[in-house]
Amino acid sequence: MEIIMGKYFGTDGFRGEANVTLTVEHAFRIGRFLGWYYGQNHEDGKAKIIIGKDTRRSSYMFEYSLVSGLTASGADAYLLHVTTTPSVSYVTRTEDFDCGIMISASHNPFYDNGIKLINDKGEKMGEDVISEIEKYLDGDHAEVPLATHERIGCTIDYAAGRNRYMGYLMSLATYSFKGMRVGLDLANGSAWSIAKGVFDALGAKTYVIHAEPDGTNINTDCGSTHIESLQELVKREHLDVGFAYDGDADRCLCVDETGEVINGDLILYIYGCYMKERGKLISNKIVTTVMSNFGLYKALDAVGIEYEKTKVGDKYVYENMSKNGYRIGGEQSGHIIFSKYATTGDGILTSLKMMEVMLAKKKTLHQLASPVTIYPQVLKNIKVIDKAAAQNDPDVQAAVAKVAAKLGDDGRILVRESGTEPLVRVMVEAGTHDICQECVDSVIEVIKAKGYAI
Repeated sequence: MEIIMGKYFGTDGFRGEANVTLTVEHAFRIGRFLGWYYGQNHEDGKAKIIIGKDTRRSSYMFEYSLVSGLTASGADAYLLHVTTTPSVSYVTRTEDFDCGIMISASHNPFYDNGIKLINDKGEKMGEDVISEIEKYLDGDHAEVPLATHERIGCTIDYAAGRNRYMGYLMSLATYSFKGMRVGLDLANGSAWSIAKGVFDALGAKTYVIHAEPDGTNINTDCGSTHIESLQELVKREHLDVGFAYDGDADRCLCVDETGEVINGDLILYIYGCYMKERGKLISNKIVTTVMSNFGLYKALDAVGIEYEKTKVGDKYVYENMSKNGYRIGGEQSGHIIFSKYATTGDGILTSLKMMEVMLAKKKTLHQLASPVTIYPQVLKNIKVIDKAAAQNDPDVQAAVAKVAAKLGDDGRILVRESGTEPLVRVMVEAGTHDICQECVDSVIEVIKAKGYAI
C-alpha cells in the first residue's frame, strides 16, 4: 500500500528532532491510537504490539511514552530493546503481532529520532492507518477510550524475539566463514547488539569498530555514511572484507580487500549475477531507482540482466518487487531487499549474502565487482519558483534533449524535482567529470535564463 506523505509521517515514518518536532506527547498519542485501533480486532481488546529501538539517548524516552500509550489503550507491549529495523519487521510478521514499532532516525544525527510503523506482514504501514493516526494527533479523530481493570495492557520483555532473528540470519548462511577475516563498522547503533554475534557464530574472525554506543555517538564519523575508518581498518589489518551499517542497520555498504567501497549498485550487480547463474533471478529482473549509476546498467546489459527503475526510496523499490514478484532490488545507499528472505532492507542479511557469493565463487569482492565501471556523476540542485513549470518548459526540455543526444550511449541525464523542497535536481553521468559538469551547467543556465530560479 502507498504510504501517505502527511503532516507528520513521511516515506520512512515520523522523524524529527527529539522533543522539538517529535515529542513524547506525539509518541504517547501514537501508542494510544495503535493500542485502541488494533485492539478492535480482538475479542478481549488486547492487541499485541512489538517495539524495538536504536541506541539514541532519546530512544528510551520514546519507548516509555509509546508503552504508556499502548498499555493505557489496552494493548500488550513486547520489548525487543536495542535491535535493528529488519529484526522488528521479521518478528512482527513471523510471530503473530498486530504491528511493529521501530524507534530510530536511521542515519540521522543522534539528536533526531523517529517512529517507524510496520504492519503485520512486516511491511511499512499502509496509508489507511497512517492517515487515521495523523487525524488523531491533530485532534480531528474521536478520543479513544482508556482501558480499565484487567483490560489495561502489560509490558513483556521480548529479547527472545531478537535472539530468534539472529538464529534466522545464521540459518541463511550456506557456508562456514571459518578463515575469513571480516571488519564490521556497527555505527554505534542497532547492529551493535546483533552483527558480531552472527559473524562469530558462523566462524569468522571479526574486527569490530564503533561498537561502544553512549547515546550520542550513533552515526558520528562512522557507519555507512562515514565509511573512511572501515576502509582504513580493512587495509591496516589486511582483511578479506568489511561491512558498514547505518544507525538502524537496514542498509549496508561493503569495503573490498583493497579498501575500495562497494556500494548498493555494485551489491545489486554481484548478487544479481550470482542469482542469474543459478537460475534464481525471477523474470531476469533487478529493481533499481532512477539514481543508480549508468555504469550499473551498462554492466547489466553486458550480462543480459534486465532492470526496472523506480522513484528514489526503498519503499518504491519494495512496492515494485512485491507487485511483480521480483527477488532483488535496492538503492545505491545500501538499502538492498532480498524478497525471499525479508520485506525490508536488511544490512546484516546483505553482508551475509555478499559472503555467500565470495565463498561460493571463491573470488574476492574486488574481483566480483570489477566488470562494473562506475561513471563520474555531477548532481546540482537549483532553487526554483515552480518545479513543474521549470521542468516542462519547452526550452528546458530542448536543453535536456540536446544533452541526451550528445551523450548517446556513453552517459545519461536525469532531471527531477525534490519531494520536500522547491528544488529541481539536474544529474549527469558521463565518461569524465568535465563532461558531466559542462552538461549540467548547460541545462541550469537555461532554467535561470527563463526566470525560474529563485
